[in-house]
Amino acid sequence: MHPHMVIGGDNDGVKGKSLDRSTVRRVLAYADRYRSMLLGFIATLLVSSLLSIVPALLVRQIIDEAIPASNRAQVNSLALVMVGLALASGVISLFERWFSARIGESLIYDLRVQLFDHVQRMPIGFFTRTQTGALISRMNNDVIGAQRALTGTLGQVISNAIVLATTLVAMFILEWRLPLLALALLPFFLLPTKRVGRVLQALTREQMEHNAAMNTTMTERLNVAGAMLVKLFGRHDDERDGFGERAGAVRDLGIRSAMYGRGFTIGLTIVGALGTAVIYWVGGRLAISGSISVGTVVAMGLYVTRIYLPLTGLTNARVDIMTAMVSFERVFEVLDTHNPITDAPDAVELVSPTGHITASGLSFAYPTDSNAPASLEAGGAPSANAQADNPLVLTNINFDIQPGQTIALVGPSGAGKSTLISLLPRLYDVSSGSLTVDGHNVRSLTQASLRAAIGVVSQDPHLFHDSVGANLRFARPSATEGQVRDACRAAQILDVIDALPDGLDTIVGERGYRLSGGEKQRLSIARMLLKDPAVVVLDEATSHLDSENESLVQQALATALDGRTAIVIAHRLSTITAADVILVLEHGQIVERGTHTDLLATGGLYSELYQTLIRGEASPA
Repeated sequence: MHPHMVIGGDNDGVKGKSLDRSTVRRVLAYADRYRSMLLGFIATLLVSSLLSIVPALLVRQIIDEAIPASNRAQVNSLALVMVGLALASGVISLFERWFSARIGESLIYDLRVQLFDHVQRMPIGFFTRTQTGALISRMNNDVIGAQRALTGTLGQVISNAIVLATTLVAMFILEWRLPLLALALLPFFLLPTKRVGRVLQALTREQMEHNAAMNTTMTERLNVAGAMLVKLFGRHDDERDGFGERAGAVRDLGIRSAMYGRGFTIGLTIVGALGTAVIYWVGGRLAISGSISVGTVVAMGLYVTRIYLPLTGLTNARVDIMTAMVSFERVFEVLDTHNPITDAPDAVELVSPTGHITASGLSFAYPTDSNAPASLEAGGAPSANAQADNPLVLTNINFDIQPGQTIALVGPSGAGKSTLISLLPRLYDVSSGSLTVDGHNVRSLTQASLRAAIGVVSQDPHLFHDSVGANLRFARPSATEGQVRDACRAAQILDVIDALPDGLDTIVGERGYRLSGGEKQRLSIARMLLKDPAVVVLDEATSHLDSENESLVQQALATALDGRTAIVIAHRLSTITAADVILVLEHGQIVERGTHTDLLATGGLYSELYQTLIRGEASPA
């Protein structure tokens, strides 16, 4: 048996703690889903333990009866029974493993899907504060830890209890004095177990910390952006040396841990051998005196090796269970995270949307609480003065956008333009006032129907590491190839796609790095067109296009947006001047509104911004 299995869990980490009853109830609720399989699993453990007792009794019978009587037939039959028991034990172990694997893998599936579904529905504020690596760790390491708690730790405790109980019963039936002698040696097992266990646990924790640092380095450096940064600064050797130091620390700790573990195993082996020797010594003397038979002495010698490890394991059972429960608690911590943006109980579907959007007294401040557990946040828990840190970003916003109108949002950086459009699909909820679509407050609509009516093309469009076609069909999975190609043609990207090695099946790479900025923008526009929404939001959607491509895309959008409501954030003159209404934002407030001609005539902020844009577009590339 591996020494770590004998040593158990983290004593220091669970010292003074008690099992949380609510956690235990939730774990039992998960286990209840697999009640029949758990009963089967326990039954196989019991049968396996009972079968393992029989060979020693058969050896006793051979020695005490068959050999003295020179009964070859009895020896043959008993040997065949041993072979049959071995085969039966093998079959039982297969069933035991099947039950264990089925329960464990099913639990992993349930927890992962539940976690993934819960997390992906959280508001954007959750993701801006949460470390991605920590979330992935919960879905991998902690979910697997929870599975081991149910099938590994629970199975080990039950198995140890059954093996110990059945073995001790058999030993006491054969001869009551020898098992008492064997139990007297138990402290020689337990004392080194606790001492060496603390050392190994400290080494394990340190290894985990160094592994985490090493994994963080790999995650940050081995993606496209990280690799590019290292190359541009020529820091390959420094990065190699820094990684080497972390990997070296893991190596050294691994060697120390291995040596402690091997030394501990040798110590337990010696104590076990001592126990066996004492049993044979005392039992031999009793056999010579005629108190017990020779076969009984041999059987007791076989049994004694079966009681020390289960006893040690059961001594550490509380620590094992408490340590295993930590994984469940960490999983439940994420599952219990409150999602402030959910569908109202009486939410209605947005049917046949026309794109009539109205804001009345709308104000917004970023939430002071991301709702993410502090253990998942890069910066820890929010400060006590969080409200002061989150002033209003938008104040008393009022507008009425008629169906089919194109509205341009203009203003200096940080004026609140992107924040305003993020409220429309409920990436955030307004703090006060209202925002309505077709007369419905966005909070009264189902999120699915609201977002289905809105198509967004952002300044930095995200593409999955998948094929071009898969990225496009993310907007409409049922789209035919003809519909996909029509959308690409309208976005002036079809020729580029046809020139790719595998056309629509070409893999775009991580975040679409195989495509240029302008190509990603047009692909994102094609994806939006394929969605065919009633409302289109363009957040700097043409910022990465050169003048020629921008002109083509603007022509395509002019046709594609016909009859749709469009909200545009842009720095390009062509987009701004073509808008039906221009809203000028400054410090989170609408300071001017009107057509391009009207706003120029006022000589206000819009006129200043427009002159700046003229100079920027007139400057040589």
